[in-house]
Amino acid sequence: MKIADLSGYLIYPNTQDDNLTSHVTGTDHTGSQVEVDVVTERGLTVYLNKQEIVTLMTLGDHPEYLALGFLLNQNMLRPDDVVTGVDYDEELEVAIVRTQRETNYEDKLKKKVRTSGCAQGTVFGDIMEKFDTINLAKNTQIRTSWLYQLSRIINTTPSIYQKAGAIHGCVLCHQAQPLVYMEDVGRHNAIDKIAGYMFKHNISPEDKCFYTTGRLTSEMVIKTVQMRIPILISRSGFTAWGVDLAQKAGLTLIGRAKGRKFVALAGYERLIYDIDVNEVNDEPKGVGRKNAD
Repeated sequence: MKIADLSGYLIYPNTQDDNLTSHVTGTDHTGSQVEVDVVTERGLTVYLNKQEIVTLMTLGDHPEYLALGFLLNQNMLRPDDVVTGVDYDEELEVAIVRTQRETNYEDKLKKKVRTSGCAQGTVFGDIMEKFDTINLAKNTQIRTSWLYQLSRIINTTPSIYQKAGAIHGCVLCHQAQPLVYMEDVGRHNAIDKIAGYMFKHNISPEDKCFYTTGRLTSEMVIKTVQMRIPILISRSGFTAWGVDLAQKAGLTLIGRAKGRKFVALAGYERLIYDIDVNEVNDEPKGVGRKNAD
């Protein structure tokens, strides 16, 4: 398989990190002994200043970005907050985000909601408190030629999924160039890592699009809107509530994007059809990843 040009990425999966996968011995359908790679799953307890917020089950890479992004997407960390430090203790599996502003979310923590995301995603009951007030950039475009190129590059970027499967990927993109590629056992973790990376490195969201391998659920739509990214793309399908929220927010929602095919169910005005679909090669078998549930 031809490997994508990685020079345009700011960050992408580290397939050489042996801490992210484990070798397990078993037997296959013929009774023969086999050795396979499986992804790791570790706990990460997130603190905001002195308050314990949540314990996440995660792949284990980029804990600082995950902690920052989770707090941002739960409206516990504000975009204008001054973060004085992020301390990570690998042995204790704890990340502490420290801010200049004093924080107390005791009441908010009582309203936990389990999401449809894998690895038992958790949000808090008032996650949509700012959803209706967000205005997404209307002039951002997604050309179909960019969409096809993004799929080709992302599908041929070395990933933990290619090594061990059982994992989700999320990618922040600008036009036809993937920029930030994160993977995790839950898509909610992968998107939070990207939110944390954007916050840490002061990356503007208005001209970006977001690519995910997972379903376009309400949680994915809410987090994308809260991150102020105007376009969300997936290889997988939709949920009805996810589509409804995207339409209300003015988010461009594109799903089932594999090979030359895709379906847009919201925000069609940002789509520019600039290439004849008959000129696009369909996705070769064995190249693209399967839909992630």
